[in-house]
Amino acid sequence: MALAPLFDERRAAEAAAFLLFRAGGRLPLIKLIKLMYLSERLSLQRYGEPITGDRLVAMPNGPVLSMTYEHINGARLSIEGGWETWIADRAGHEVALRDESKIRSPEQDLLRLSDSDLEVLGETWNEFGHWDRWDLVKYTHSDACPEWEDPDGSSRPIAYDVLFTKLGYSQDQASSLMNRLAEQRQLNAAMC
Repeated sequence: MALAPLFDERRAAEAAAFLLFRAGGRLPLIKLIKLMYLSERLSLQRYGEPITGDRLVAMPNGPVLSMTYEHINGARLSIEGGWETWIADRAGHEVALRDESKIRSPEQDLLRLSDSDLEVLGETWNEFGHWDRWDLVKYTHSDACPEWEDPDGSSRPIAYDVLFTKLGYSQDQASSLMNRLAEQRQLNAAMC
């Protein structure tokens, strides 16, 4: 099931900006993508709602947000107010804020993120921000993220309904959440 119409580039860029701001402006690419995945996962677990609406995929170094990863690698064109507004071009294995002075505080300047988004991102940062990037990779390969399955050197989609089940939702709850996401995709497609 293609979930691309759920993806909100501006929210993804602001979520990345939040984490980079907390890190002092720069992070290793793999650490940023793991923190973003863990934030998306926590939001889905707690609220049944994504922050970015990105496609979830299993890759050799663990689960990632697919379209966000493409933006980090410069493989997607950015929209106005999106990725390139907040995030500088990748430099080696590092990602940085484009202009650190644009963020006085996330609550004041990252206006596409809701209070619950900011809460989840802050909680993720507080729990994992001090971790080494390779420890985060190991963590996302563990029972902590049972939705990840080794893609044998490639990538494999992680279906939202599978993730909801792994997060402890009942089949009925997972179906309701999937229906709500489908409705949101339809609304997004109608607005394009």
